[in-house]
Amino acid sequence: MDANDYKVRLEIFEGPLDLLLYLIKKDEVDIHTISIERITRQYLDYINTFKLLNIDLASEFIVMAANLMYLKSRTLLPRVDQPPEEDAEEDDPRWELIRQLIEYKKFKDAAGFLSIRELEQEGRFAHQPDASDLPKDETPALAEVSIFDLIRAFQNVLKRFEESHDFGDIIDDRFNVSDKIELLMKHFQPGEARRFEELFQSATTKAEVIVTFLALLELMKLNQFIVRQSDLLGDIVIERRNTSAIAALETVETEAHAHS
Repeated sequence: MDANDYKVRLEIFEGPLDLLLYLIKKDEVDIHTISIERITRQYLDYINTFKLLNIDLASEFIVMAANLMYLKSRTLLPRVDQPPEEDAEEDDPRWELIRQLIEYKKFKDAAGFLSIRELEQEGRFAHQPDASDLPKDETPALAEVSIFDLIRAFQNVLKRFEESHDFGDIIDDRFNVSDKIELLMKHFQPGEARRFEELFQSATTKAEVIVTFLALLELMKLNQFIVRQSDLLGDIVIERRNTSAIAALETVETEAHAHS
C-alpha cells in the first residue's frame, strides 16, 4: 500500500468553518478584520495538502473554497463594478462570512462550556484519592492537537524538506504506509515521546515524508499514538501509548458499544 493507494478517513475531522476559525486564531486577528485574500490563500493551501495526502474531503470544504474565491474576486473589484446582491445590506462582501463565523463560534463556545459543566457534574460526588496516592513525578498534561495543527506541522516539514533536497537525484521510494506503521511501532517504546519533526529526519524522498505522516494518522486512529502540544502553535510531541492505557481505553470502548 503506497501513498497514492491509501485513502485517509478521519473521524476527528472538523468542518470548513472550524478551519477558518483556526486560521483566524493562528494569525491572532479579530474576526471582523479578516483579510479575505490572506485567509483564502491559507485555506486553499490546506485543501491542496488534503489532496496531496489523499484525504477524503466533505463537499462543504469545496463549497467554502468556491465561496472564498468569489469573495476574493469581489474585494478586488472597484465598488462600482461589483455585482449587485439582492439580499446584501452591507457594502462589505466579507460581512456574510463574518456573520457565519461569529454565530458558529458562539455555538462552539457554548458547546465547550456545556461539556466542561457536564464533566464537573460527573465528578462532583466522585471519590477523590489522597494526595499521597498521586504520582509524584507526573508531568503536566499537554493539550490535544487538532487535525489542523497537525496538517500545519506537516506543511512546515514538507516545505523544509523540499527546500533542502534535490528530487532529481533521489528516486528511492522504498516505503509504503504499512512499512512505516511497523517502523514507528518498532522505534517507539510504550510511553516514549518525541518531537514531531524527528519522525522525518531519516526520510530521503518527498514520498517517504508523506507516507510517514499517513502512518502516524493511522496509528492515531488505532489509539496507538497520542499527539500533543504545549500551547497554540507550540512544538508538537508524538507519544506512544502505554500498553495499560490502550487496554483501559479498549475496555471503555467495549463497554460503550455494549450499552449502545
